Parts: sequence; C-alpha cells; structure tokens
Amino acid sequence: MVIGRAGTGLEELKVFIQKNLLKKSTVKNQSKLDIRVEPVKEPNLDAYLVARNIAEQLIRRLPAKRVLASTAEKVMGSGAKGIRIVLAGRVGGAEISRREKLQVGTVPLSTIRANINYASSPALTKKGYIGVKVWIHRAEEK
Repeated sequence: MVIGRAGTGLEELKVFIQKNLLKKSTVKNQSKLDIRVEPVKEPNLDAYLVARNIAEQLIRRLPAKRVLASTAEKVMGSGAKGIRIVLAGRVGGAEISRREKLQVGTVPLSTIRANINYASSPALTKKGYIGVKVWIHRAEEK
C-alpha cells in the first residue's frame, strides 16, 4: 500500500519527509534519509487495515450487512479469536442514523490481558459520514 507501483509511493514519501525536515531543522546540510518498509504478515489481523477496507467498500456503496459478514469471515479465517465491528451513521443512506453491530467469537474488552487491536476510520459517503470501529481479538503470539 505504501510502495505503490515500482516504488513510486516510497520515493514520494521520502521527498515529502525530507522537505518537512529541512523546513523545521536549523542545519542546512542535506542528510541521507533511509526508509525501510516492513510488510504486514497478516493484513486481516490488523484492525486499521480492516477498518479502512470496510470504509472503502461503504464508499463504493456496497451493502453494509454483506460487507460486515464477509469481513468478519475473512478475519476469523485468518486466525483471530474474535472480531467486533460497529458502523454508526447513515448506514445505507437512511434518513435517520443508526448503529449496526456485528460480533463473531470473543472480544473481551474488560480485561487488560487480552490481545485486542482497535481502530476507527470514517467513511465519507454521498449521504454523510459513517463511522467504522473495529476490535480484533488476536491469539497471543508465542
């Protein structure tokens, strides 16, 4: 996602960071910037990527219930213990906003020991914003 085609995204990011650092720094000499991009081993277990994926599908006007069900199935198939997804706003372009919730498996939010990954992301649709919140209960790494 960061790199893009033939590394163009990475080069653009490097130039942007160097410009901002040169503005803020008092030193005028050009220092070398080394950026290393590490791949995400399992993108379906990263809450931010899952929330962005759901938001993009809602922007493309796909049915919300189907998006939630297919996303939960993918995440659980990737080895998660549980997932909770909450959509809030004008879901499906409705006049009155509401909340849609889907929980599969266990997501213990009242304990600190559980390995919970949380992210929220807005989806700007033609009718207004829809908030997407995702909690993923991942298995403990050994």
